[in-house]
Amino acid sequence: MAASTKLTIEQYRSGIGCVVRHKRILRSLGLRKMNQRVELPDNPAVRGMVAAIPHLVRIVAEGS
Repeated sequence: MAASTKLTIEQYRSGIGCVVRHKRILRSLGLRKMNQRVELPDNPAVRGMVAAIPHLVRIVAEGS
């Protein structure tokens, strides 16, 4: 995995009614609204956060 590789992550479901931990993960990814997309570095920390809340977010694009 190259350091310049980016992930585009989209929030497609609301955090309302979710566990507080899941809401904190959404905020730490920089997601605040539905259908919002953020571009983050592809590293194990970000992958782990996305893996913790697969019911709320999806990876839209991988690559540089």
